Amino acid sequence: MYKQFICLLTGLIALTIFMNDAHAQTASTGIFEGHNDIGTVKNKGTVLYDAKNQQYDITGSGADIWFDHDEFHYVWKRMKGDFILRTNAEFIGKGKELHRKFGWMVRKTLNSNSAHINLMVHGDGLTSMQYRKTAGDSTQEKRLAITGADVIQLERRGNTYTMSVAHKGEVFSAEQKIDLNLGDDIYVGLFVCAHNADNIEKVRFNNVRIVVPAPTDLQVNKEYIGSSIEILDLANQNSRVIYQSPKSLQAPNWLHDGKSLIYNSEGVLYNFNLATSKPAALNTGIAKNNNNDHVLSFDGKMLAISSGDNGPSIGYTVPAKGGNAVKKTKTGSGPSYMHGWSPDGKFLVFCAERNKEFDVYRIPVAGGPEVRLTNTPGLDDGPEYSPDGKYIYFNSVRSGLMQIWRMRPDGKEQVQITNDENNNWFPHISPDGKWIVYITFLKNEVDPGDHPFYKHVYLRLMPAGGGPSKVIAYLYGGQGTINTPSWSPDSKHIAFVSNSKLLFSQYPVSKN
Repeated sequence: MYKQFICLLTGLIALTIFMNDAHAQTASTGIFEGHNDIGTVKNKGTVLYDAKNQQYDITGSGADIWFDHDEFHYVWKRMKGDFILRTNAEFIGKGKELHRKFGWMVRKTLNSNSAHINLMVHGDGLTSMQYRKTAGDSTQEKRLAITGADVIQLERRGNTYTMSVAHKGEVFSAEQKIDLNLGDDIYVGLFVCAHNADNIEKVRFNNVRIVVPAPTDLQVNKEYIGSSIEILDLANQNSRVIYQSPKSLQAPNWLHDGKSLIYNSEGVLYNFNLATSKPAALNTGIAKNNNNDHVLSFDGKMLAISSGDNGPSIGYTVPAKGGNAVKKTKTGSGPSYMHGWSPDGKFLVFCAERNKEFDVYRIPVAGGPEVRLTNTPGLDDGPEYSPDGKYIYFNSVRSGLMQIWRMRPDGKEQVQITNDENNNWFPHISPDGKWIVYITFLKNEVDPGDHPFYKHVYLRLMPAGGGPSKVIAYLYGGQGTINTPSWSPDSKHIAFVSNSKLLFSQYPVSKN
């Protein structure tokens, strides 16, 4: 009995020490598991999760994150292996301290003196990486060149941590790397620190993502990781995950009634009901192995699809509600990938390989010969008509990197409209004709003529008449993210696919 009493007393003492150090709260919060005040904190922190907008308002107190111990509020999840942590964030209110701070943090334990690494933004704009190599060690710091970042990303590959930051709307422009062994089983999460024990600071986090990337030994085009369909609100550039699957989902295409999306997965096209979050297979008749190149006619009645049942991809048309597929492009030649309808419904444009060259072609819907619209060496892809029918937009590698171009419907007046140091693909014009959205691959990750799965990519927006581009989404994706026109009918939202090994059950998840 005495031994049992001693064991019980020892357990209570240990629990009391832990509670004093971490004030543990175990309630699940959004994609996180719990939230804690780390260290001896005078004012208890809080987290409010807005499930509709997938947004977090976190308050925190605490004197600092520095020297040999820390005081702050932490919203965390236990993880192992590689990950990418990303969020947009901003302080709510003017605050009282220049060095109030928020950011991402990876910790070995929830003890106040734990080894850790963080990426933080201070109230005065200072953006830095801080780390403590072992428990109780002094904190070290590396400052980034950019100040006032409001998009922050912390990535772990093995024991290498990479910090990337940006001003909202801009590409990542500052990066730091460090090798640090915190062990495989760690805590990851968001934090807020007031830098004054008497103060409380509030931060709003949105576009919060914890991504588990593809393993380095993944068999390309044979193995896949999970997919999320997201909807981006252009007014505030916030994205919501609306559906997830352990399978590869690709190319969401918004139907004209605004009530559903068409996407493809494992050779099948699906109609995804936005109200019920349920997909239903779309009948495509003889076309049984569909890929992610599909596009709706401007009147919303017909769908051009691409299918490679017993050989190279062939173009078909099928009613948007499903039905018999009618073959449109050549057989016995190179593959054809359907991308655009003319506004009057009379022509289809597509990318095709003929004589070992990929070019843009046009063909009458009613039948007739193919017309080659581009003829420069290298890949020309992704053709799409503008809503007024005056231009066909496409992407071409002819200038070195992949860039966005446009031409007249007869192939004349081919003009380059983007010119930067990355690879830009798949221009999609908004239904109101005012904007172009496209996907950008990093030139240090991807060859100009390739658009693979599972890369760091941006979705970018530019005026249809030309002008500077801005980033509207930072994500892990690539092939299948935005291959098709995915604007909402009112030109206010964009649907796209991001990728990650699935971790979270609060979003609608496929049972298949």
